[in-house]
Amino acid sequence: MSQDSIYERQGLHLLLFMILFTAVGSISGTEGLLVGQCQGVPTAYWFWLSILFPVLHQVWVWICWRMELHHRWLSRSLGDWGFKIYAIGFALLSFARLYTLTATALGSEGSLAVDRNLLRVLAMVVAIPVVYTFYSVTRYFGYKRALGIDHFDPAYRTRPFVRKGIFRWTRNGMYTFGLAIVWLPGLLWASTPALVSAAFSHLYIWVHYLCTELPDMRRIYGTAEVDGETEWAATGGKGDGT
Repeated sequence: MSQDSIYERQGLHLLLFMILFTAVGSISGTEGLLVGQCQGVPTAYWFWLSILFPVLHQVWVWICWRMELHHRWLSRSLGDWGFKIYAIGFALLSFARLYTLTATALGSEGSLAVDRNLLRVLAMVVAIPVVYTFYSVTRYFGYKRALGIDHFDPAYRTRPFVRKGIFRWTRNGMYTFGLAIVWLPGLLWASTPALVSAAFSHLYIWVHYLCTELPDMRRIYGTAEVDGETEWAATGGKGDGT
């Protein structure tokens, strides 16, 4: 497999990232936005860390997925520990992005001038599909598949797509609804900076999907299979995709 395959669509990834980052930088310059502190650390630091960790997270996934898919570098070097180390890194970066996002919200609590009761109701509405998504992943999908074990273990590449739970309605429940968890700190603590960071994080995960996950899925499962699954999901389970 050529080295170009590792960087497939990563030029587009960089371009879209720069657009999002420029937008965040412009918004962050709003006077009085990054005020307050959490645990003695200024909100501005927490805010930029909450932007940094999603980037590190998605770069980590890209590097591990592509090196494994095209060269089996982790498996050849570390055996079964290849996936475990990748998964540990994934978990630590997931925790870091939620931790810094929550700290951003706590440091700037009340900066969003909207009725707190309304925001709590919105948080509850958002939490329902989030909880259902993680339930669906646990019961029907499995966290190894959610982490991308099909890049590591060819045995997973012959398994059918999951069409139960949240995946009955959308093929990409984790990105559509699961990652909506990032909106909860900003809503619960009425934090404008946390909501700005959440918007960046949720938009940026779709950059990862478009530029990394979708091309990888087409290589693993075949273009016709993946595009057929997309058609099936778009028609609410009434299409002909398999």
